[in-house]
Amino acid sequence: MDNIAIISDIHGNIPALEAVANDIHSRGIRRIICLGDLVGKGPQPAEAVDRIRELCETTVLGNWDLGIGNPQVLEAGKWQLQQLGANRLNYLTQLLFCAELTMSGRRIRMLHASAHSVYRRVHCDAGIEEQLALFANTELTGDFDGIAGLAPDVVGYGDIHVPFVRMLESQERQGLMLFNAGSVGAPYDGLAQASYAIVEGIMHETRPAPFSVRLVRVPYDVERVIRIAEQAGMPELDRFRYEMRSGRVQ
Repeated sequence: MDNIAIISDIHGNIPALEAVANDIHSRGIRRIICLGDLVGKGPQPAEAVDRIRELCETTVLGNWDLGIGNPQVLEAGKWQLQQLGANRLNYLTQLLFCAELTMSGRRIRMLHASAHSVYRRVHCDAGIEEQLALFANTELTGDFDGIAGLAPDVVGYGDIHVPFVRMLESQERQGLMLFNAGSVGAPYDGLAQASYAIVEGIMHETRPAPFSVRLVRVPYDVERVIRIAEQAGMPELDRFRYEMRSGRVQ
C-alpha cells in the first residue's frame, strides 16, 4: 500500500510544521502534498515557504498565497509581505490551482478552498449542494486528468482549518468522499494540535482496491511559536496568542 501525507494551512508556524514533518517521517511516508496557505497569521512565513519547497512534491495555491502579493492595507498584511522577499512571492504566484492523482480506483482531486476560487469557503456544515460543488469540473480545475467529462470521486481541501472525512452522494453519483486535512499551523476546531491527513491506497491503480483517508493530530510546542511571534514583533499578538492556545478563531 502507498501512503501520501496531505498537509494544509501552515500559516508561518514552523514549530507545528516541524512536528508534523517529524511525525510523517516516523511513519515512513515519503510523499507530501500541501494544500496551500503557507503564509499569513504566523511569525515565520519566509521559513514556511522555504521548508514547504523542501518537503512537498506538490503545493497548491491558497488564498493567502494569492493575496499576499497585492498592496496591503492592514498592518498584519504589510508585516507578512515584508518578511517574504521577491523570490518567495514569485514562487507563490506560480503554484497550481489543484493537484490530481489516481489511487485504488479512486480519482482524487486536492485543492485549497473550492473548485471555483481560492476565496470561496465551504464550511464543514455547508449544505449538500455546496459540498457536491467541490466535485465539479470548472475552468480552474479542468476535467480530471484532462479527459473530457471525467470528474473526481474523492476531494480533499483545506482553508477552513477543521478536519473531517465524510461520504456524499447525489442522484447522479454515489460513493463520493470529501475530506478536509485541517490546519498544520492554526487549527480552528478547539484542539490546539497540528492536523494533517494520510491517503492510503495503491498508486496509479485504476481498478477498485482498498483505500482510506486518516486524520492525524500532532501536539507541538504552542508556547514556542508564541515566543517567536513576540520576539519578531508581529502585529496582532493578542489574536495570535488566543488562536494558538485555544485552537479557535477569534
